[in-house]
Amino acid sequence: MYQVQRPSQSQWVPLRGCRYHVRHWGTLTPQATPLVLAHGWMDVAASYQFMVDAFSEDFVSQRPIMAMDWRGYGLTESPLTDSYWFPDYLADLDALLDAIYPGQQVDLVGHSMGGNVVMMYAGARPHRIRKLVNLEGFGMAQTQPSQAPGRLAQWLDDIQPARMNEKKLKPYPNAQGVAARLVKTNRRLPMDKALWLAHHWARPDQDGQWHILGDAAHKVVNPYLFQKQESLELYKKISAPLLAVEASDNSLEQWWKGQYTLAEYHARLQSVPQLQMAVIEDAGHMLHHDQPEILARHIENHLKDPTS
Repeated sequence: MYQVQRPSQSQWVPLRGCRYHVRHWGTLTPQATPLVLAHGWMDVAASYQFMVDAFSEDFVSQRPIMAMDWRGYGLTESPLTDSYWFPDYLADLDALLDAIYPGQQVDLVGHSMGGNVVMMYAGARPHRIRKLVNLEGFGMAQTQPSQAPGRLAQWLDDIQPARMNEKKLKPYPNAQGVAARLVKTNRRLPMDKALWLAHHWARPDQDGQWHILGDAAHKVVNPYLFQKQESLELYKKISAPLLAVEASDNSLEQWWKGQYTLAEYHARLQSVPQLQMAVIEDAGHMLHHDQPEILARHIENHLKDPTS
């Protein structure tokens, strides 16, 4: 199994009806800008371990690093629900920063869904963010008002008990089964890392079956339509320098199949006042697993204080 270079310490923080699980690395250096890491859909905070291990000692020794399990994921304890609402992630992040780093600017990194969260949060709370990194947080395809009736009907169908039961996630007989599932999804993920992740991405029940630490209710469709213009207005308010990182594999167009393109995503990013872009070769959507060393260098360079 993968050998962790920098073990994390866990903390539980009560906020907004949840008991949030937070992982800490780095050094609590006075006046240092914390680095906050936000994971993606059906992922967990521990997913960043390989990237944290790849940071230079000088970088890690000079700052605290924090990653949270979003509500409905990992070890965070959340109220039972049949739906998750995107604004709750922003409110949870806001409350968490107030609880752990009150009145302090942070550097903020988000992957995939977490990338979408940090982009919107940085537009709504620009004063809280010193520098920003978006890892393949592409946003969603533009929608049309005519889609509203069908979308609401789909949501009403999705939350029916029978449909919710259909969305339950498949259990696995052991950690090796979970690891095999991770490798099947990401062909670049070595088995030693997959097995380590399996112990954080899933947990055995009393019968020994391993269950993914992600609420199946996350699979329920959002009843509200994505509005591109609203996102662009938030992007315009981002005052932090943004590093937008994408992988050489074009996962955006693999998902959307022509409904939303990489060129459209790049055009949206032009609304951010201070933009830098980077592409990591030989990497897919889970680029923090595929090329953690290269990604760590990009992030370190972006977060570097120009006066140092």
